[in-house]
Amino acid sequence: MLSTIARLFGKSPFKPLQSHMKKVSSCMKKLTLIFDDLRGRTPKELERLVKELSKLEHEADLTKNDIRNHLPKSLFLPIDRHQLLDILSIQDSLSDKAEEIGHLLTLYPTSELGVLCDDLKALFEKNMEAFWDTRNIIRELHELLESSFGGIEAEKVKLIVDQTSRLEYEADKMKHALMKEFFKTAETVKTPVFYLYIRLVEEINQISHISEKLANRIRMILELK
Repeated sequence: MLSTIARLFGKSPFKPLQSHMKKVSSCMKKLTLIFDDLRGRTPKELERLVKELSKLEHEADLTKNDIRNHLPKSLFLPIDRHQLLDILSIQDSLSDKAEEIGHLLTLYPTSELGVLCDDLKALFEKNMEAFWDTRNIIRELHELLESSFGGIEAEKVKLIVDQTSRLEYEADKMKHALMKEFFKTAETVKTPVFYLYIRLVEEINQISHISEKLANRIRMILELK
């Protein structure tokens, strides 16, 4: 019996990518829930939520593996096989990053971070803007296929890609501003807080970097058509 992914390939070569992105989005939504009340989460609550996040990341991994295992070699694809697998890999790195951030948050009580939690949440929300834009690009892939990667749909996607790049730039600026402010009083914070905050800022900001990378991969495909 054909797997769900195999059947999806019969409908559209992009359907499996969109199916995987749904799993990735579930991971990001769970991480958003964690950040919604980061300062008030007890260690026990965080552990529970991060466990749920890890389960969702595992589901994304299973979907990724299923796609790789059922990618037809003889199927005529509107994009190169390597390009499709590259997009899949970048998508998967987003769910990996979400899980990594979740695990970092369980290393030390977030209550000890105090007001720094507010800065982390603001940075996370800015990075998530870039992610949701990229998610929308993946949702447009079927329309791109129907328009032969041209016309209004292609221009629409290019605009979203440009917007994603702008958001990544804004996230970088925010990260540098937060780090500059943090180092003014870094000597007064506990050593675990110092290292955890720096690491979290770097990892959170990777969300917009990966999102822009994914958006640019789609843009490259459009430019080649």
